[in-house]
Amino acid sequence: MATSSTHIGQLLERTGLFETGQVEALMEAARQSDESITELITQQGFAREDEFLKALADAMKLPFMDLSTEDIEQDILEALPTKAVFQYNVIPVADLDNALLVACSNPLDAGLLDALRIASGRPVRFALSTSTDILKAVKAFYGVGADTVDRMMADDRFEVADVQDLGKIDLNELDQEASIVKFVNQIIWEACQQGATDIHLEPMEDALRIRYRVDGVLHQTPVPAQLNRFQAAIISRIKVMANMDIAEKRLPLDGRIGLRVQGEEIDIRVSTMPTAYGESVSLRLLQRTGQFIGLNDLGLVERDAHIVNHAIRRPNGIVLVTGPTGSGKSTSLYAFLHEINTIDVRIMTAEDPIEYEMAGINQVLVHQEIGLTFARALRHFLRQDPDIIMVGEIRDQETAEIAIQASLTGHLVFSTLHTNDASGAFTRLLDMGVEPFLAASAVESVIAQRLVRRLCSHCRQASSPEMAMLEEIGFPIPDLGPHTVYEHNGCETCRKTGFHGRFGIFEVMQVSEAIRSLVIGRCSMGEIQQQAITEGMKVLRDDGWRKVLAGQTTIDEVLRVTEEKE
Repeated sequence: MATSSTHIGQLLERTGLFETGQVEALMEAARQSDESITELITQQGFAREDEFLKALADAMKLPFMDLSTEDIEQDILEALPTKAVFQYNVIPVADLDNALLVACSNPLDAGLLDALRIASGRPVRFALSTSTDILKAVKAFYGVGADTVDRMMADDRFEVADVQDLGKIDLNELDQEASIVKFVNQIIWEACQQGATDIHLEPMEDALRIRYRVDGVLHQTPVPAQLNRFQAAIISRIKVMANMDIAEKRLPLDGRIGLRVQGEEIDIRVSTMPTAYGESVSLRLLQRTGQFIGLNDLGLVERDAHIVNHAIRRPNGIVLVTGPTGSGKSTSLYAFLHEINTIDVRIMTAEDPIEYEMAGINQVLVHQEIGLTFARALRHFLRQDPDIIMVGEIRDQETAEIAIQASLTGHLVFSTLHTNDASGAFTRLLDMGVEPFLAASAVESVIAQRLVRRLCSHCRQASSPEMAMLEEIGFPIPDLGPHTVYEHNGCETCRKTGFHGRFGIFEVMQVSEAIRSLVIGRCSMGEIQQQAITEGMKVLRDDGWRKVLAGQTTIDEVLRVTEEKE
């Protein structure tokens, strides 16, 4: 294939995308730049990459491929060395008349065809595909970090760096020559790119499985088949980064890693657990900086927003946010603090960990191992003249009683509890040993919440659920009217999941005198909830149905995160 400058210019002109003089300017820019012609065309706004490559494919009489629909056989993938695949951002896709068909995004690179022919040892023909499509296909078929694992297999050796305090080191600045280091970086980098909140490395009998939790749901990420050979070294590397004892493999351990990824500070909580086939490692990714969600962005309906807005502006009392782990409780608390964080109020927080750093707020990191517990921090807060106190979680009777005492002495207290619904907050406090009259006097509002996945706006599709099913789950059929119920589908934008991002559904209880009387009388959760419903509260599932009718999520999502009341 001729790739002289004259021939390239003729091909570009045949695409029909350029005006007189633009081709010459592009060719001159390409001679002075390390970037490819494809990159220059997209960067300078002449055309989108897919638009240019489709036109170029027609001009060169080459196929243009959508790799998301391709199922490439293993022997084809092995026809080109993994190193070449990653180095040139290409992927072999088919065996074609004794030649290897390779998808690439830069067919005008003068040396690419010869390099691939030498690497594969056979004739090569090009198909065109976008660089993004190729990258996704390479990750899907070869696995994350396949080039690194391939190099480790070739070397048949690996090294683990000495124990050191990495602090907040940028991933891009770490030693890329150490293969294990690079592989761990790639795993964390890929998780951040996907917006994952957790990474799980799980040793199986004959494999090391890696899963990311994205939008609250676990997804297995493809990894090279030989990865389990390097399981011990990978886990040791993570322990080194977290300042954990790499020799201790019999006991569960905890540690933390501070990193910067693309300029964003990421705190990673690391937990190891010995299992039958080695240590299982879980990493919780916490982004400490970024945009805060405002109170108006939480998605509260008008009644609930009014109650919350009133509660967080009270001079005293306790506002509780309840729900299981990962239900967005901390995000809601930060939204409350962000709303009322003004120069004339002193706000102090006790957190484990500090998930977001907020300007103007005194944030204290709880250290259980040195005795700085929530209760101790809270007790000392009262000597610091605060107006508002936030306690990350009420875990025991001591913390609960100090929080109540603080609220009754003129402080506004925010905190969280692990309960399934709003009414369960009082039962949980009473189970801790708090006196009913104290709980009833101090708590002003309880907000229960869950996170549901948001439908992808690009690919959601209308559905017609059966009426019998809707009746069975208590869906408000009369409200359907002109509304359309949607279900998920899946496209490239949402990584084929049908969902993109999450938002909250809420159950907001305003503690009235009637509810206080029920709490003092030690009445059941059911009785408290029924009274709150009588006063206008909507339960979690009802708020979920409102979001379904608004086209924001699916019926199955609401059912997944809420409990049916018997």
